[in-house]
Amino acid sequence: MIVWVNGAFGAGKSSTARELVDLIPNSTLYDPEATGAGLRGLLPPKRLAEVEDYQDLPIWRRLVVDTAAALLAELGGVLVVPMTLLRQEYRDEIFGGLAARRIDVRHVLLAPEETILRRRIDGRADYGDPDVDARVREWCHGHLAPYRAALDWLADDAYAVDTSALTAAEAARSVADAVRTGRAAPCGIVQTPEPTAETVAAGVLLFDERDRFLLVDPTYKPGWEFPGGVVEAGEPPARAGMREVAEEIGLELDAVPRLLLVDWERPAPPGHGGLRLLFDGGTLGPADTRRLRLPGAELRDWRFVTEEEAADLLPPVRYRRLRWALRARERGTVLNLEAGDPVG
Repeated sequence: MIVWVNGAFGAGKSSTARELVDLIPNSTLYDPEATGAGLRGLLPPKRLAEVEDYQDLPIWRRLVVDTAAALLAELGGVLVVPMTLLRQEYRDEIFGGLAARRIDVRHVLLAPEETILRRRIDGRADYGDPDVDARVREWCHGHLAPYRAALDWLADDAYAVDTSALTAAEAARSVADAVRTGRAAPCGIVQTPEPTAETVAAGVLLFDERDRFLLVDPTYKPGWEFPGGVVEAGEPPARAGMREVAEEIGLELDAVPRLLLVDWERPAPPGHGGLRLLFDGGTLGPADTRRLRLPGAELRDWRFVTEEEAADLLPPVRYRRLRWALRARERGTVLNLEAGDPVG
């Protein structure tokens, strides 16, 4: 299990987390700041200069998941993780990756009143160097606006503890009690285990009356996706696509969808690649669209988009696959692709 202590920069996450490991039996502190510091010594300066925050580096988000999972495999028990996460898509990616490893996350938000938070930031002197401390205080103040903007989704997602009148030790006792009693419940993100070998996956393109197609926004990984998922052992791929459509958006397809393309995806660690199939699920009428339902633990949103709009939503490999699937639909044929490009 992981207890993820979130909050604004300067909210007292680290000091609360240090107190918390003394209150939760068999717990260990993991600060992802250490992972960020490690990347500063590993990545070329040019790559680091491309981002304002190491959280914007996909490798950081992946390493946080891998490091947390490795620590729990080595030590067991509970991992206490103090880390500010203000972008919901990063939270979804990291917590989804942990869910894929069957690791429960208890998401806790330290939420003092802003006037008190600002006062605490102004009183910080962590490094003993006036110039460094001044830059840290400026950084914390500069991220208060993004914190306020994130409060809507944080309030729905995390167990909030008002620490306005609490010391770090008192805040830790409040968090420990919420974890022990279940008030800080496991996060709802559900993800299938990560594959250990090549997989077969079936996606389904569903169109509206304007010939736009449906995309969904998974909570557990970045980028939009077609409805669909991994084909289970012994399951026909087209039927797997139908099952995933029913599970993901609540629609029972009347007919077996028609195959548009088969794409071999090259293994790219940490992924194992495999076969990716796209099917034509037909056109949805207004009544079908009104029946769309999203499982909140897996999908955040859906929308019908044009091919041009999809370019900004889909990762490049999925967009190439989509473009060829649309061409196959126009021609009434089936295409054979390797790594996103037609064979022959």
